[in-house]
Order: sequence, then structure tokens, then C-alpha cells
Amino acid sequence: MKRNSITILLVAVLVLISCNNTNTSKNASVTTKAEKELIFDRGNKIDSPNFTGDAWLNNLITPEDENRNAVGSVTFSPGSRTSWHSHPAGQIILALNGIGYYQEKGKPVEIIRKGEVVKCPHNIPHWHGASPDSEFIQVAITGRENGPTVWMEPVTDEEYDGYNKD
Repeated sequence: MKRNSITILLVAVLVLISCNNTNTSKNASVTTKAEKELIFDRGNKIDSPNFTGDAWLNNLITPEDENRNAVGSVTFSPGSRTSWHSHPAGQIILALNGIGYYQEKGKPVEIIRKGEVVKCPHNIPHWHGASPDSEFIQVAITGRENGPTVWMEPVTDEEYDGYNKD
């Protein structure tokens, strides 16, 4: 009888261990899959009056004498956005994930989705950020040969919400 009890106990322990290992493997694969979906690390939280809401910047390339372009991955939390601004040498936005907004002064808001590209013309005031319900991740390629970004006033809630009223 003792022998059967020990055998049953050992089998139960082995089953519990294998179930635990299976769960660990499943969690590890989920984490790995989520990590694979992020192309770049989130970077550092942006602490600037030129952003409304939470956003993070991972500087990928810093401009230098030979290559004057800055390249950064920016993650916007839902509803967050830049202030109005312009780039003397233009900017290119590559949408990596989520749903974003982009608007040039005097034009309607455009929706940006994963895989889309936006070319911001030289010296044209614009803003970009996340839609109200989705995080938005972008890579921004900004020319610096004609000078730094020119920051302007914050995008008002009315301007941001204007898209939803159309």
C-alpha cells in the first residue's frame, strides 16, 4: 500500500512539474512574440512642453557632419501628440504600429496605419501623434542640414478632436 501511495505521489509531482513547464514555455513564447513585434526599444520618456500626453523616444541615429539626418523611433500613448512644428529640411514618418494622426496646417487630419509613409514637406507646419484609442509607433527621419525643428504652439483639443467631427 505504501509503495502505491509513493508511486501515485511521484506521478502527481511529475504531472505538476510538466504542467508548470508547459505554462512557462507558453508564457515565454508569448513574451518572445510580443518582443519580436517591437522593432526598436521604446527608449526614454519625453519630458518636453512640445508633446501633449506620454511619448517615448529612442534616438537611433544622431546627426553628424557626414550625415545630417536624425532618426528616431517615437512611441505615442493613445491621445498623445506633438505640438505644431516644421522642419527646414523636411521629415519622413514611417508608421510601424498602431493608428496615428498627421495634419498639415490648413488641411484635414490624415490617419496613418502600420506600413504607411508620410513625407512632411520642408517648412510646412504640421503635427503627428496617436489616435485616441491606439498607441502609435513611428520612425521619424529628419533632415538637419537646414537647421533644427521649429516648434510652435500646442495642438488644441479642438484641433485634435476635429478629425472625429467630420
